[in-house]
Amino acid sequence: MHIVVVGGGVIGLTTAYHLAREGEQVTVLDARAAGRGASEVNAGWVVPAEATPVPGPGMVLQSMKWMLHRDSPLYIRPSLHPSFLRFMTGMWRHSNARDQRAGFEGHLRLAQATVEVFDEYRADGMDFEMHNAGLLMAFTDPANLHHHLDNLDLVRRYGLDPQVLMDDDVRGYEPHLSDAVRGGIRFPLERHVDPEALVRALAGRLATMGARVVEHAKVDGVVRDGHRITAVRSGDRRFPADRFVLAAGAWTGPVSRLFGAPLPIRPGKGYSVDLAPFGLRGPVNLSDSKVAVTPLDDRLRLAGTMEFGGLDERVNQVRVDAILRAPGRYFRDWSPPSETPVARAGCRPMTPDGLPVIGRLPGTGNAFVSSGHGMLGVTLAPGTALALADLVLHDITPEQLQPFSPTRFRRGGRTPTNRLRKEPA
Repeated sequence: MHIVVVGGGVIGLTTAYHLAREGEQVTVLDARAAGRGASEVNAGWVVPAEATPVPGPGMVLQSMKWMLHRDSPLYIRPSLHPSFLRFMTGMWRHSNARDQRAGFEGHLRLAQATVEVFDEYRADGMDFEMHNAGLLMAFTDPANLHHHLDNLDLVRRYGLDPQVLMDDDVRGYEPHLSDAVRGGIRFPLERHVDPEALVRALAGRLATMGARVVEHAKVDGVVRDGHRITAVRSGDRRFPADRFVLAAGAWTGPVSRLFGAPLPIRPGKGYSVDLAPFGLRGPVNLSDSKVAVTPLDDRLRLAGTMEFGGLDERVNQVRVDAILRAPGRYFRDWSPPSETPVARAGCRPMTPDGLPVIGRLPGTGNAFVSSGHGMLGVTLAPGTALALADLVLHDITPEQLQPFSPTRFRRGGRTPTNRLRKEPA
């Protein structure tokens, strides 16, 4: 069977790998070089324990306050376009504890095999930097810390062993923390990777497996025969296949329209900057400032912000400067860089309910989608790829994919019940 995967980010590459591992012929198409954008500039966290969906309690009020400040963690570029209004209305409708908790549990279920699969990647010859130093959420606001305690029972249920550290205990764990930090939550089993090295390793392994990665091949047309997709086009090139997987990240929305199955996936831009090493024990989430701090072998990466606007990767220096200022409140010996570092931006694929879209594309018999993973692409990629491979190859929808059905966005649609079922071919 020949399968075309549209999108060469971390989701597309892991999906292609798991399909090729089953002996299938795989072609990956990317509009630019594979592994670019959000897949390479993210924080590199493998953190099921912190996989809560973006919409949650208090988000509406907080976002309205943040919109008044150009350097806030969240920026929403105003628009009266109906699709934008529907998206934001949907996100605000899901900003409640019940929906966030249900989505969090869905993410935890999908990510159950994540750590083991990353170990399998390394054992299969993929050479990328990976650490098992855990993750620390640090809080300067006790109320924010208290809010994050509500879902720790779910984290414990999935065996992730959260540890609440208050005052001197949190500074005893991470001596770099300042007295402004009032407490933290440590997740000792989480990992982090160098995301650029990860996507390079995936692309390299695909090449040795005989898979084809075609770069600079923007999909601009789809060829159909009734409900079946027979080929995708890129300019004057045609790429026929038996089955297709749409994994185009933040570009999935416009590409899905070519397949006749428009999906409400919009870009949420984030930034990262790389600095000199700092000597932290492990990654730290500056939770009140929404900044991720990741120590890698040769550098320290800061990542953060969320911008809802258009599909562009232009850098807003005002927002980058806010990221660079944030560690000064959390770390007692932090010195900002003497020269402004080069920042990069990437567009994350966001959905109204904060959950990925994984499953068969509505109205097609042989096309599938895997996108909308937001800020959790690295965390959810292995579990997503494993489950989607079952659906693509065997027409069986694994239970863990049920909350993420693409049909939930159709008028009157709803998420299927949690049971295995045979899908029509």
